[in-house]
Amino acid sequence: MQFGKHFVDLSQSHVMGILNVTPDSFSDGGKHANVTRAVEHAHRMLDDGATFIDIGGESTRPGAPDVSLQEELDRTIPVIEAVAKNSDAVISIDTSKAEVMREAVNAGAGLINDVRALQEPGALEAAATADVPVCLMHMKGQPRTMQNNPEYSDVIKEVSQFLIARTKVCEQAGIAKESILFDPGYGFGKTLEHNYTLVKHLPDIMSLGFPVLVGMSRKSMIGNLLNRKVDERLAGSVSLATIVAQMGAQIIRVHDVKETADAVNIVKMLNTIK
Repeated sequence: MQFGKHFVDLSQSHVMGILNVTPDSFSDGGKHANVTRAVEHAHRMLDDGATFIDIGGESTRPGAPDVSLQEELDRTIPVIEAVAKNSDAVISIDTSKAEVMREAVNAGAGLINDVRALQEPGALEAAATADVPVCLMHMKGQPRTMQNNPEYSDVIKEVSQFLIARTKVCEQAGIAKESILFDPGYGFGKTLEHNYTLVKHLPDIMSLGFPVLVGMSRKSMIGNLLNRKVDERLAGSVSLATIVAQMGAQIIRVHDVKETADAVNIVKMLNTIK
């Protein structure tokens, strides 16, 4: 798939490093909130094996406050420009705002990663004119309330139906089917059982015919199952990354790039053995 000026072979798994330029993200809020530290961290993740760097300026943790357009632009665009200038990374912009999408792509981003699946005002049109791939994520509700007793009659069916419906809307807006990726939205309006059902049945989502991006790194689906605090979830995060890599997930979004890249490389080696 072509991501801006970069071509990435999605026949194998790739690691996406998370670069939050926010003061309040659940795992690393504030750590990379200035341009110099953010670029340094991006380079570390690339050296550790990341193909993609996902830059976000608004936390989507449960209960997170809204961020103004200008504040999100101020947080993300200088970092995107600096990372694009000083590395060969495939940059992803994690946003739902149309203007941030436009400015990010102009600054060097090659992927739009939207937890709201291009449902915010102007987002669909912005993504269509940006001419880069888009990742559509499933979320039940909104970040502030999404974990308030989410219910599904069939979580696999409902997530699949939502993603396919959004694909049709995207195609009608001029976004090519070949430029769309899916994210099941682990932790976004799902109970513990919903999340692990989506892991076990990830091949069902993949069978819809679109590349899949998964993000489970350090999330509560690990902490609540294993009774581990955020900074104690490395083993659980790598375990899940290994499982989805074995299933063939194309992009695995993580905080701990080096450890995840090691696991992915072992899976790749096994896949070469007849």
